[in-house]
Amino acid sequence: MSETSAEDRIWTVPNLLSFLRLLGVPVFLWLVLGPKADGWAIALLMVAGFTDWLDGKIARAWNQTSRLGRLIDPAADKLYVFATLLGLLLREVIPWWLVAIILGREIFVGCFFPVLRKYGYKALPVHFLGKAAMANLMYAFPLLFLASHTGAWYADIARIVGWAFAIWGTGLYWWAGLLYVVQVRQLVTAAKKE
Repeated sequence: MSETSAEDRIWTVPNLLSFLRLLGVPVFLWLVLGPKADGWAIALLMVAGFTDWLDGKIARAWNQTSRLGRLIDPAADKLYVFATLLGLLLREVIPWWLVAIILGREIFVGCFFPVLRKYGYKALPVHFLGKAAMANLMYAFPLLFLASHTGAWYADIARIVGWAFAIWGTGLYWWAGLLYVVQVRQLVTAAKKE
């Protein structure tokens, strides 16, 4: 199998895991906003986080990386973050300003997509810092859900640890966004020299 055809694969185990994660997003939102089944919603978030880790491991170990995988894996991550932010905001678990800071980063980075496309790039590879930020946020959200269960023995601990992950993850998310802009600038500078 040539390298080009390997890149164009669709039916791989990592892609299947990413598709399943995508299908879980509306289920997660329904669990949070409909029956308010936080236990099931948290379990779904945990499974999503595990499959996110697993699909990357399998892709590298079994040489199943693909162009599609590089698109849907981060898309699934972002959709879970947005769905969780929406659920937490509508349930009044987190303040609007945290949502604004995280969405503001997305808008900031999104402003550079036209520049990338102008120079022939569709996207940049996900940076380790971005993955670390996403991991922190994926730990924070279930803990913040647990913290909203006022009176439960675990609520105070979940609140402290959840906010620590949320603040750290948000900071890393912005830092990764700034590094993304630096990468774009380097690519543009190199392209102009050619």
